Amino acid sequence: MDPDIALFVDIVREGSLAGAARLWRLSPAMVSKRIARLENRLRVRLLHRTTRRLAPTAAGAAFHAEVAPLVAGLRAAEARVTKIGEGPGGPLRVSAPTSFGRLWIAPHLPAFLDRYPAIRLRLDLTDDFVDMIDGGIDLAVRITASPPAGLGSHRLADNRRILCASPAYLAKAGTPRTIEDLASHALLAAQGQFPWRLTGATVNGKSLVETQSSEVVRELVLGGAGVALRSLWDVGDALADERLVRVLPDHEGSAAVGIWAVHASAAPPAAVPALLDHLRDAWRGAAWMR
Repeated sequence: MDPDIALFVDIVREGSLAGAARLWRLSPAMVSKRIARLENRLRVRLLHRTTRRLAPTAAGAAFHAEVAPLVAGLRAAEARVTKIGEGPGGPLRVSAPTSFGRLWIAPHLPAFLDRYPAIRLRLDLTDDFVDMIDGGIDLAVRITASPPAGLGSHRLADNRRILCASPAYLAKAGTPRTIEDLASHALLAAQGQFPWRLTGATVNGKSLVETQSSEVVRELVLGGAGVALRSLWDVGDALADERLVRVLPDHEGSAAVGIWAVHASAAPPAAVPALLDHLRDAWRGAAWMR
């Protein structure tokens, strides 16, 4: 593998010379020198570099599209070989939904990194579905009914979602007895979460509070603002200690929605299955997995 080409791929992936320098444990000046050497060899400018931003030129973007899969393939092959003696290593970039990543991925990463110290992990938490190729994402955890076609995908777990509210809200507003009763209640959902597709019913509505954050919705329902459709992995603890109670228990979110692991490569780096195995073991026994 040409190290300067691999470095170029990592610069585009990290979005900065400094980010790639940290990854490669080089000085930014050395990274810049090596990219200049590659540009001189290819006789083309690959990167637009300013004090505020870095972006590939048209030629650089075309070159990256050609070489990035090759670099990823070579790294995957190297990782599979070294796994026999040393375990997986190298860069691993993971994307996950904000709440799920904070609650169910981040707490289990210290043990994973202790086990595989050669892995250089980056975890991006976002509720947007980022483009895995453009974003240089090795592994994405997505909560969806239909993972994107053309990518490797594995269903990690079901994603049971239930209607819930706080006892204080129900004492004030009354307990809905039918789906139709929800029309007279304050409903809580992040943007894009309506309609609620439930077993035997579909609920359209307008959230009492407009927000892009699912975590804000969680705090609102805990605070007694209304009724929400929440995942058991998110509110299981609040149900257990009765800060929340189920509403209309005969209706749940569609069983088609699951927690999926998605990767772009047919042969992902060895760090990907290592992390998935680690997370499966860590989640085993969690109440929401049953």
